[in-house]
Amino acid sequence: MRQLITSPGFAVAITVIIYFAAQKLYERWRFFLLNPVLISIAGLIALLKLLGLDYRTYNEGGRIISFFLGPAVVALGVLLHEHWQTVRAQWRTLGISILAASLVGIVSAAGAALALGATPEAAASIAPKSVTTPIAMGIAAKLGGVEPLTAALVVSAGVLGAALGPPFLRLIGVRDPLAFGLAMGASAHGIGTARALQEGTLQGAAGSLAICLNGLATAILAPPIMWLLRAVF
Repeated sequence: MRQLITSPGFAVAITVIIYFAAQKLYERWRFFLLNPVLISIAGLIALLKLLGLDYRTYNEGGRIISFFLGPAVVALGVLLHEHWQTVRAQWRTLGISILAASLVGIVSAAGAALALGATPEAAASIAPKSVTTPIAMGIAAKLGGVEPLTAALVVSAGVLGAALGPPFLRLIGVRDPLAFGLAMGASAHGIGTARALQEGTLQGAAGSLAICLNGLATAILAPPIMWLLRAVF
């Protein structure tokens, strides 16, 4: 029995089953805190604790699922191609929106951390929390942050953004599909884009574009902004 539950195939199976159950739960109740990613993470943690499995053992199978993340992100380019005319017509608005998203993402996170007395290393770790994990970890390393902490913060931002983003955007009156997708992708990267895709293909295309452009903007803007913030605080 122990050999079974420590096998990579078991890790893949329980991940798929828990996510499928979480998806059905969300479809049944449509409550934002029942976001499938959030429920899946909580469910997996609970199950691993119950079975006495450590993360290293689970990740032997988890890496198989992670492998498909790259192709899935690339596949979002298909949606962008389908809606390219719509996106291209709004290029000025897109550029300003991404610039604003990057600035707000960095300043609101790192600035608040420094103002509350966080160390420069902690502030540097949280600064790129709104971009996808590989880019965020690279930025954090250049800023003197702690890469594992950055990875955890990025995942947290994605999960919370996917859960709270849609109801918040509706609350403040955001109805345009392009604006919805940009906001989700720029604030909650891949997880937010996956949630945006549930609303429609244009939202998913905008989210995928936001992932790329926000990553680039944050990589360029984070160093000078962090220098200014450290000088102020």
